[in-house]
Amino acid sequence: MHAFPTIPYPVKENTTHRALVFSALLLAMFMSAIEGTIVATALPSIAAELGGFSLYAWVFSSFLLMQAVAVPIFGKLSDLVGRKPVFIGGIVVFLLGSVLCGFASTMGMLVVFRFVQGLGAGAVQPITTTLAADLYSLEERGRIQGYISGVWGVSSILGPLAGGIIVHSVGWPWIFWVNVPLGIAAIVLVVLYLHEGVEPEARRIDYAGAVLLLAGLGSLMVALTQVSTWGLAAVLPLFGVFVVCLLLFVRQERHAPDPLMHLELWHNPLIRYANVATLTSGIMMIGLITFLPTYVQGVLGGSALLAGFALSSMTFGWPLAAFLAGRRIIRTGVPRLVRSGGLCLLAGSLVIALGAPRGAVVAGIGSFIIGVGMGLLNSTTLVAIQSSVPWKQRGVATASNMLMRILGSALGAALFGGVLNYRMAAYLERRGLEDRVSLDSVQDLIGDAAPRAARLSEDVLALLRVGLAESLHVVFWGVVVLGLVTLVAAWRIPELERGEGVNG
Repeated sequence: MHAFPTIPYPVKENTTHRALVFSALLLAMFMSAIEGTIVATALPSIAAELGGFSLYAWVFSSFLLMQAVAVPIFGKLSDLVGRKPVFIGGIVVFLLGSVLCGFASTMGMLVVFRFVQGLGAGAVQPITTTLAADLYSLEERGRIQGYISGVWGVSSILGPLAGGIIVHSVGWPWIFWVNVPLGIAAIVLVVLYLHEGVEPEARRIDYAGAVLLLAGLGSLMVALTQVSTWGLAAVLPLFGVFVVCLLLFVRQERHAPDPLMHLELWHNPLIRYANVATLTSGIMMIGLITFLPTYVQGVLGGSALLAGFALSSMTFGWPLAAFLAGRRIIRTGVPRLVRSGGLCLLAGSLVIALGAPRGAVVAGIGSFIIGVGMGLLNSTTLVAIQSSVPWKQRGVATASNMLMRILGSALGAALFGGVLNYRMAAYLERRGLEDRVSLDSVQDLIGDAAPRAARLSEDVLALLRVGLAESLHVVFWGVVVLGLVTLVAAWRIPELERGEGVNG
């Protein structure tokens, strides 16, 4: 593997308190990661109060879009001016967006303020994992990144539960305002106990690359979000804009004196296949987070608590496996760990696809196995990527991996949502129910909307449940296919070779 020139370690170890700084990193990661999903259970209450139901999806999409665009920008900026100022600035912007979201009086205002929140999150998340790599050696890094990966997994999955509790106890604005004390505590700890020895470099930021990335990802997100409303023909031009912007972005990055994204990193097979596996496993995860509870409640007739159990078992498998991977990465090696993770992802998805009709317990077992796979794969690939590049490229390399994870979430929600809607619409037409019920009627069978379903006849109810079961089985088998793709990508990841110039 390519050996990079030696670069001095930028953290002043004699004045930096690693434990307290790491506590700040965990607070920041939890705060920014949970915000991507905590809105899920609160949004019906928010939409009922603020109106503007047509902007419902954009409360999610605006956050993910701005985050996806900001991640590589701030990853690059941290390589130029240091992690500390970018990290603190990102938290300040995130908290500003959080406070404004709580005061939003219309859905339009909420969407705009979620853009601000996403901008801050785009700085916080990649710098958190990059700083952890700066603070700890390779021998320690696996264990440390295991903690961070575990926090990411737990916060992402527990977000909907936390949102529901907060909405019913103190009101929906507090799902945003609860971030303020966490963010302030993280800032104070970093200001007092992190001391860098970085000399800011006078380099130009690749603004052209940033604009092309924003335009391309923005077009893709709009197309994926609105395809079910506008129709495929209407969003095809947006897909075209995405392809054109992507090609122009690649051209810009190849010729820019100081590019936003170092494309040569993707020539490294470890980084290339690790990022592919991160993307596809992210699509798998969001597919299960979104639709496994729907299956338990809408098809099996289970309670919200039972649905939560089936999904939350993933939160037990994820951190356990992440901690194990962190402790074993040196002794076991990268290939064995990532292949084990890929095998668990495929096995867990097969358990769900084949065994979900047998009950929530079987679905929970599959969810746990997938959590183990996510923990093994994500923490190992992140440590391997960070350890295969020098300090000056660690921010960009980390950001590339984080971008794949965010894109996986965005693409998975749109992809599987489209599959479910298409299959249900075809089923209703085949059964001659399209004039009696709509897709909205199917949605109303889930959770708190069950009283409306009671107004439907038992025959129609039974048919709807069969259609929902058939459609969700297609979704679950789609997750299996992605599990296979993830395993193939994981199998191609080579062993990490630490050249003399790689800063451990």
